[in-house]
Amino acid sequence: MSITISIVEDDAPVRGVLTEWIRGADGFKCVGVHENAEAALIALPQEKPSVVLMDINMPGMSGIECVRRLKPQMLGTQFMMLTVYEDPDHIFKALSSGASGYMLKRTPRAELLSAIKDVHAGGSPMSSNIARKIVQSFQRFNSVAPAEPDNLSPREREVLELLARGYLYKEIAESLHISVPTVNTHIRRIYEKLHVRSRSQAVAKFTHIPNAAVAE
Repeated sequence: MSITISIVEDDAPVRGVLTEWIRGADGFKCVGVHENAEAALIALPQEKPSVVLMDINMPGMSGIECVRRLKPQMLGTQFMMLTVYEDPDHIFKALSSGASGYMLKRTPRAELLSAIKDVHAGGSPMSSNIARKIVQSFQRFNSVAPAEPDNLSPREREVLELLARGYLYKEIAESLHISVPTVNTHIRRIYEKLHVRSRSQAVAKFTHIPNAAVAE
């Protein structure tokens, strides 16, 4: 079954290229193309795409605010930012809003398609220099007061640790010898206990939980 994708991008040439890339690739289906966040707010809940490619800087509402409003009503959709911004402020605001991936617009076609597959499978793809900036930010601000563990069970901590290592849901299931639906149940409870709405938010909070051991 094809991965359904909606594009939200105000730049017409970029929008055209992305649409061409998606429609010309096997296993992908473009179900919507929108030039601003306001149009996306109305259309995306009806389109119900598996993945949304979301620009940040658009006239009117930003892509970050659009994701923040849509994510609670589109829990089955993965939002991936596709932008020119590389600064930590934009990165963390986007991930905190509910985005699960963050790629730069200069990303080559093959790499972008691979990132779409990754985010659809439960991953959190990021351009390499974006991931590096996140690591540097954590290292710079590692003196932040730790978050409360919020009564995570030992199994939930195991699942969250594997999420932080970048494991896909299927890989977590195989590693812990449980089913994928069980993994989904654990992750839903983790989100509830940590008061987060996305994998990236959970991982960010996990790094500040006492005794959280994330493998390199």
